[in-house]
Amino acid sequence: MAEIYLAGGCFWGMEKYIAAIRGVRASEVGYANGKTEHPSYEQVCRENTGHAETVRVEYDPKEVPLEFLLNLYFDAIDPTSLNRQGHDVGTQYRTGVYYTDETDLPAIERELAKLQKRYDRPLAVEVKRLENFYPAEEYHQKYLDKNPGGYCHIPHAMFEKAAKAAVNPAAYAKPDDALLRARLTSTQYEVTQRAATEPAFRNEFFDQYKPGIYVDVTTGEPLFASADKFESGCGWPSFSRPIDPNVVKERRDLAHGMIRTEVRSRVGDAHLGHVFDDGPRGQGGLRYCINSASLRFIPKEEMEKEGYGAFLDLAR
Repeated sequence: MAEIYLAGGCFWGMEKYIAAIRGVRASEVGYANGKTEHPSYEQVCRENTGHAETVRVEYDPKEVPLEFLLNLYFDAIDPTSLNRQGHDVGTQYRTGVYYTDETDLPAIERELAKLQKRYDRPLAVEVKRLENFYPAEEYHQKYLDKNPGGYCHIPHAMFEKAAKAAVNPAAYAKPDDALLRARLTSTQYEVTQRAATEPAFRNEFFDQYKPGIYVDVTTGEPLFASADKFESGCGWPSFSRPIDPNVVKERRDLAHGMIRTEVRSRVGDAHLGHVFDDGPRGQGGLRYCINSASLRFIPKEEMEKEGYGAFLDLAR
């Protein structure tokens, strides 16, 4: 097991969120990197002890690599907010990544550099070696498990997304435009980069039901699985859900005089298609209507060789 210490506002919600992530084996809330020994909650809040409300995270790096864990943590915070998360204000609510293993520092710095590219404002995430950590009082431990209706600055929908997170975005990268033009067909480029739509019933995967997974043609990030593919009659590949809810982004689309929800890939920001609420009710009621040109299919028998062995149970 490995450990990392993450501060992100009120530790009640952050602990609940982190504990939901697959591969996290244990979590504990406490006070980190302050000036006094064994502080109480009241002292941290009122006496300027310098501690940050922090979650000690014990995790299996084979199941959830540090880079993946950090990206999920970034999703739950406002990384540009100084000494504030949600409605909580004060230095004890600052964001911070505190490490105990010096070899973790390069990975932390790399992921923060990637994160900075997504923001115009400078990041306010503190990165330091852990100096001290004092477990919080017992009533703070697993607080939201004991008090399901208790205060939490993190939206509850985030807990479910964390529990379902299965795809590590740090493992994929978007090529530059020149490389995309060289790699993609003209149709693939127009669909993914210019939000074009390929013809219905005249595309590669609309009537294919072989076992395997479908990945972003621009980055290789896993998006959909054959286990969730169904015949909708629309003429494009249809799926009831993505492999991981975090791998797609949704945007309101008002083009062509319609009100629709566009679906784009997370890492590649490629146009995929649209999502509708007329899918199979027994499978959640959604229909992800996706352009074949935005996908690359990996047959089940080739998944292990291509590095997608973790998703073999979805290839059916």
